[in-house]
Amino acid sequence: MMADSHDSHRRMLLSALAGITLSKVILPPAAASTLNTADNRGTLVVFFSRSGNTRVIAGVIHRSLHTDLFEIEPATPYPQDYFRTVELAKNQRDGGVKPALKNKVASIEQYQTIYLGFPIWGTTVPPVVQTFLSNCNLTGKLLIPFITHGGYGIGDSEVILSRLAPAARREKPLVIECYQERKTTEAVTSWLEAIRS
Repeated sequence: MMADSHDSHRRMLLSALAGITLSKVILPPAAASTLNTADNRGTLVVFFSRSGNTRVIAGVIHRSLHTDLFEIEPATPYPQDYFRTVELAKNQRDGGVKPALKNKVASIEQYQTIYLGFPIWGTTVPPVVQTFLSNCNLTGKLLIPFITHGGYGIGDSEVILSRLAPAARREKPLVIECYQERKTTEAVTSWLEAIRS
């Protein structure tokens, strides 16, 4: 029965991740006691994604753990053009701008565990994600980051998370460089199994 369940989860993850390329994964040691695997009604997956890589990982976690799901979106969308988005994000970062959000989580207090996914922009947490963190009281909640990047690592994201969610408990993040499919599939599967065991 365990093997059937494991194979089922593995097939679901493989299907969900098909068509993207991600690689160079840093797997954290997971604290097995941090999640209640029998009941994930108190778990929320929150993510921001521009290219779709972080969205795919958020979807895998959401479907595998049967959580609620929330996408962080700015009230004014970022430009479609990549370079214009990079420039705008750089200006927001340098100016300390936290753009308004399109929506908010209706009642964050009902969740005990928050998976938070985002890409690294300009060596830091995207401004719109910083807005989300600034607007939420995560005191006493378990914050589990999953971070995508293009090769430069996680930048100062640990510092930002500590500053904007100082009273949250935090699990080590899943960190993925976005390139190779096979490594990503194996990494996300192993990470979820470690946390859920």
